[in-house]
Amino acid sequence: MDRFKDKVALITGAGAGIGRAAAQRIAAEGGAVFCVDLNEEAASETASLIVDAGGQATAHVCDVSDESSVNACIEACVACYGSLYALVNMAGMLRFDDTQMLESADWQKVIDVNLTGTLYLCRAALPHLITSGGSIVNAASTAALSGLPCGVAYSASKGGVLAMTRSIAVEYAKRGVRANCICPGDIQTDMARGIDFPASMDWELMPRIQSISGPKPPETVAGLIAMLASEDGVHITGEDVRVDGGTLS
Repeated sequence: MDRFKDKVALITGAGAGIGRAAAQRIAAEGGAVFCVDLNEEAASETASLIVDAGGQATAHVCDVSDESSVNACIEACVACYGSLYALVNMAGMLRFDDTQMLESADWQKVIDVNLTGTLYLCRAALPHLITSGGSIVNAASTAALSGLPCGVAYSASKGGVLAMTRSIAVEYAKRGVRANCICPGDIQTDMARGIDFPASMDWELMPRIQSISGPKPPETVAGLIAMLASEDGVHITGEDVRVDGGTLS
């Protein structure tokens, strides 16, 4: 399958988890992938995995919460490959806090990375996506669709991503750019495995974030991302698609 032949995809959070799986999937389908991550070693490892498999990839370090870093990232991608067809925003952070104890700085960090960072990337990429008739795929979450105990900052950030994505989809539909969200749930990633829960966490509420069939690897999300980013999703925009094994069903 060569859905991304002669097309360029920029993927944030490409150093691990869903971002890495999406980068490998799109590269396997012929795309040139600009692998973006805050962790230089992780981004380089993903790019190397793609190149070793016969694909085309370049690693780049970017702090998505920093506007100048994001603008430089988009410029570097276009300078490297000449265009941009797909923007896949998978960079993010997850934390759990008792809402009463949530520090303002911790709230702001989650919003800066998950929500504002997504805005920065979309805003900087849009002129290039208009030229290419391209696509945006943003990472929302089941937390954007249902209450997440002790997850007020994360839920707010992902709800914002969902609303923002719908607005971009409507605003740019006539200019040929599509924008959609994926809403993963119960996916085995380093981010999910490294969670610290507050002592006040009510564990009887945990089934709200657990899938019926059990957690699944990031590769189970990558196929959906590739479809939404490709021409197979040409008539899909402003949509949120759950990948949660029936958690919210």
